Amino acid sequence: MFNLLQKAHRFHHTVSFFSGINDQCSSLKSPSNSLKLVHAQLVKIGLNFSNVYLGNRCVDLYFKSGSPKDAVKVFDDMSSKNIFSWNLYLKVLVKCSDMATARRVFDEMPERDAVSWNTVISGDHAKEMHCRIVKKDGCYSNLVVGNSLIDMYGKLGLVDYSLAVFLSMERVDVISWNAMISGCCTSGYERFAFHQFWVMRSSGFEVDEYTVSAVLTACSNLRNLEKGKQMFCFSTKMGFHGNAVVCSAAIDLFSKCNRLGSALRVFKESHMFDSAVYNAMIACHASHNMEENAFDLFVYSLRESIRLTEFTLSSVLHSAAVFVPVEQGSLLHSLVIKTGFETEAIVASSLVQMYNKYGLVEYALKIFSKMASRDLIVWNTMILGLADNGKLFESIELFEKLLESGLHPDQITYSAVLSACSYGGLLEEGMAVFSSMPQQQRGVVPTNEHYNCVVNMMIRSGLINEAIYFLYLLQWEPDSRIWESLLLACGDYENLELMETIADRLMELEPHSPLPYLSYLANTYEKRGRWESVVRLRRKMEKVTRKEVADISWIGIKGHTYSFEANPTFHHGRENVCSILGFLKQDMSTGDDNVFIN
Repeated sequence: MFNLLQKAHRFHHTVSFFSGINDQCSSLKSPSNSLKLVHAQLVKIGLNFSNVYLGNRCVDLYFKSGSPKDAVKVFDDMSSKNIFSWNLYLKVLVKCSDMATARRVFDEMPERDAVSWNTVISGDHAKEMHCRIVKKDGCYSNLVVGNSLIDMYGKLGLVDYSLAVFLSMERVDVISWNAMISGCCTSGYERFAFHQFWVMRSSGFEVDEYTVSAVLTACSNLRNLEKGKQMFCFSTKMGFHGNAVVCSAAIDLFSKCNRLGSALRVFKESHMFDSAVYNAMIACHASHNMEENAFDLFVYSLRESIRLTEFTLSSVLHSAAVFVPVEQGSLLHSLVIKTGFETEAIVASSLVQMYNKYGLVEYALKIFSKMASRDLIVWNTMILGLADNGKLFESIELFEKLLESGLHPDQITYSAVLSACSYGGLLEEGMAVFSSMPQQQRGVVPTNEHYNCVVNMMIRSGLINEAIYFLYLLQWEPDSRIWESLLLACGDYENLELMETIADRLMELEPHSPLPYLSYLANTYEKRGRWESVVRLRRKMEKVTRKEVADISWIGIKGHTYSFEANPTFHHGRENVCSILGFLKQDMSTGDDNVFIN
């Protein structure tokens, strides 16, 4: 009896301990090493997974910590299983994109509930599972299953299917409306989302914070500041202004509408240490080229133990590629591995971009090759990274592998590979890629970016007249970059008449930029001794030239990053720098060349 009581007491403490670990894992995303130690200790004290509760907890914890293989192993070792065990196992399989096994397990389950259906619906065979649900159990009488179908079709961009399910349901609730509105935002039907919100309100349904957040997201996507302000005022009236979901959506709205001050005000007035709010503000700083602010806020969030998410790390890695020295970028990579986010596509894509920006293409390729699934964004990032780092043929080869993978290139893909052809002067290969664009699916239409690459390819091959004729045949208004490329080429061949024609066109497109005239045309006038034309040109430019943008640079010293602007009176240590400069000028004037020699 004593042994039984002792084992029961030990079991009680084990259950309590697992519950605490579960809460910690949910909030901190603990690494799997700690769980393996707990697992080993359970085996050591004789509490293996003959108990269903402990087995389910361990499967759940391994799954949340990013160790699906360990989760599957624990499931296989469990001597008894319930419906919760099978549903956890299904989640693991779907998360690993092993839909074939998930379908087989689903068919072999001794019993199924709404969670089972919802889990398997979230995989790749959505329409097939929908048909099975309607045929076997009927989904429209089950509110949970119907809502899951609406949400699933919305995430897949199939709004017509979402609407069909929504209209066929016997009863809907606020979750149904939220799923419908969110699906419209995800699929690019923001105006229909506004209409759905109006119908929802007219039908007497009470909105919640998720409804407001979804409508704010629609306003963000459309860059509709006025509607967004109205919605934010409505959320304040409803008492949602202190909600993290609403605040993060409002920050995103103001950020995308170039209202950085308003976004910062919402962030400061929220007084919340929430990951969603901090993610939104970090992304806001990063998108407005305020990488230093984004990085400082990220460091502050770490000090306050705010839970990291894949979106936090993605924004910070994006900033690191611009602002942070390579050593600190490597430390961020280590943090990604430690927190278990290296398998997340958005984080891996940001790592690829960061290493490409650093010029460490081999590191970027290593991460790219290890990704379990690659979306078009990471393909584009890698192709462009290879092109920017001089790996031109490798960039073209990767483009060909993309075509073989079954993904459809978009405008960014073609811009990247045409850039590679342009840098390398690969006219034949570049024209073949350009010619294939209109024939590709998904409506990829050439833009000025692509035309600029083609023109540069022709210019580097010495085909200036052909480039001009190419633009003439397009019946497309070239932008200033294309004209500048032609102007530079004409300067090399000293075609002054054509240069003046192009310069006049550039003046119409960008009247406040002195670059076309002063850099190209004025130099040509000086070479030919046409000083009167030089003076006339410079006077003309003085009337239209506005304030120049100050240059800025960064340098990392002993783990700290210092920024320097073109104005010498506004940077770190300006007093010391100015005093040293004065000292050097004095020594130079005295002609003492050995001042620093002992």
